[in-house]
Amino acid sequence: MSLETLNEQVRTDLSYLAIGDHNRVPPLNQPKGHVYDAIIVGGGQSGLGTAFGLLREKISNILVIDENNEGLEGPWKTYARMVTLRTPKHLTTIDLGIPSLTFRAWWEAQFGQESWERMDKIPREEWMNYLKWYREVLKLPVINKVKLKLVEPTEEGIHKLHIEGQGARSTLLLARKIILATGIQGGGEWHIPSMITENLPRHLYAHTSESIDFPSLKGKKIAILGGGASAFDNAHFALSEGVAKAHVFIRRQEIPRINPIRHMEASGIIERFHTLSDADKYAVMTHFFTHNQPPTTDMFQRASSWPGFGMHLGSPWLQVKNVDNQAVVTTPKGTYTFDYLIVSTGLVTDPSLRPELKLVESHIARWSDCYDAPDETANPIIDAHPYLSPGFAFQSRDEKGKRLLHGIFAFNYSALISCGISASALSGLRFSIPKLVAAVAEQLFTDNRSDILKKFFDYNEVEFTEEWPRKERQTDSGSQTFKYSIPS
Repeated sequence: MSLETLNEQVRTDLSYLAIGDHNRVPPLNQPKGHVYDAIIVGGGQSGLGTAFGLLREKISNILVIDENNEGLEGPWKTYARMVTLRTPKHLTTIDLGIPSLTFRAWWEAQFGQESWERMDKIPREEWMNYLKWYREVLKLPVINKVKLKLVEPTEEGIHKLHIEGQGARSTLLLARKIILATGIQGGGEWHIPSMITENLPRHLYAHTSESIDFPSLKGKKIAILGGGASAFDNAHFALSEGVAKAHVFIRRQEIPRINPIRHMEASGIIERFHTLSDADKYAVMTHFFTHNQPPTTDMFQRASSWPGFGMHLGSPWLQVKNVDNQAVVTTPKGTYTFDYLIVSTGLVTDPSLRPELKLVESHIARWSDCYDAPDETANPIIDAHPYLSPGFAFQSRDEKGKRLLHGIFAFNYSALISCGISASALSGLRFSIPKLVAAVAEQLFTDNRSDILKKFFDYNEVEFTEEWPRKERQTDSGSQTFKYSIPS
């Protein structure tokens, strides 16, 4: 099969399912401009999958915006530095049950079935190529280089999206529903310890999420803080780019070895997470954070095979200072000097950190508002997460906020505690997108309830046109008449 043949198969499959043939949501006339039924903020894998999910629900008055250039949505061509994805290749994701839309179908159409069988894990850059194909073959309505600056609710139940960027044709978009498919950082911000930010000039360090000028580090000695998968991804990448030495510093006495996601994928925890009590959800995520995500064995082997690789266990950073334009790091086991630091310390989730939510974030319910965790498991990091509905909708901590937050959905990493490994991992997308789409569709239906029911009660279009008893009908010749009756 060729890629052209696969494209035709996709079109055939979609036609059989009558996807996208009409929009079932009544249009909303607004003198201030066109009102989209839903605007998805973020054109990465979550945003694209959500757009397709809405089209399957016959909600086609939608738009996807992304602040990046086309082909640079998400992390895959920017700050993701692993060689392959960490997710098992057989797990399906944004195809939403259509075989011709799977990564495997796309891969085999180009490289054959044997190539798929030989593949261990999906190459990172090929995953981005697949997403580009997925967007193109489905003709999803994505506009790049458009950044959301601010969400402003209105009295009419419509949200104003204040935007900017080269791709923006105006400074304002209107939408009934907003879906924040903004990835890992979309619920807060990347975290760099103050010990580093307060003691080093900015040119001596970067977070793993940032663009890093690796050619300028060729022949240099760098340190990486953190023991998760991303730390080893960056160590291998740096060494492959010519860095002389890359030392990984880990607070724990040993590298994390257990990946809880593997158990979640097989046990039903991902798809049934919404059925758990708040106490169970909190306990599951406390355990999840305890283990962190370890490096894959193959990535650790790649990184550690370089002569310049070093690893320091049981070595939290106690002090960092600038000496002669170098970073001097002190640990319980010694002091080391480096030319550059890469910080792999994850992120902090809190709606108050998101500038686009500044008009509504004070009303957003957090886990600390809704669940009083036992002292032995209480975690301020978990407590700061928004308390979402099973369909990813923001919930309000006060009466006023119910109206302001109605129609805003957080389909990003901030949904982790409320909705599990859903919008935050490839493993969960095939389960979470249908939940999100159903919630958006149900809100749109409920919002239009009065009009829909009125039209239902007023509906009087005749469908059955037969009469009984049947009338005599003259033939064309006019010489005979026939009486029609039901055959015995």
